[in-house]
Amino acid sequence: MKCYTQVYVMNSLEAVEHYCRAFGAEVSFEIKNEAKTEYEHCELSVKGEPVLAVSEAPEPYDVSAIHKMRWQTMTFNAFELGSEAAVQKAFDVLTEGGLVLEPIHQAPWSKCCATVMDKYGVCWWIAI
Repeated sequence: MKCYTQVYVMNSLEAVEHYCRAFGAEVSFEIKNEAKTEYEHCELSVKGEPVLAVSEAPEPYDVSAIHKMRWQTMTFNAFELGSEAAVQKAFDVLTEGGLVLEPIHQAPWSKCCATVMDKYGVCWWIAI
């Protein structure tokens, strides 16, 4: 059984590259539209394990309005990143054009975590 999160974003081709850099993921399966300008469905894996699926958003949305609200209806915990260095790398990539909701810090449930809303409007809680 596959277990991953599905996100719908604008600029899905760019977003897939962004998430691959952030999480050390690779594309394991993809279907692009006829013009090859967006993903209908793209699966990302880390060490052979599926972690995220990305598709083009069905309707355009205003990321700046989402960032201005600084509020999310859902936060994705990408996956256990394994080290402080991996959290820092994901944080650095996800904050490119994104918004820091909580900088990297220690919490009672994690010695290294942060909350970031990326430039696509997806909110991530990243941690060890």
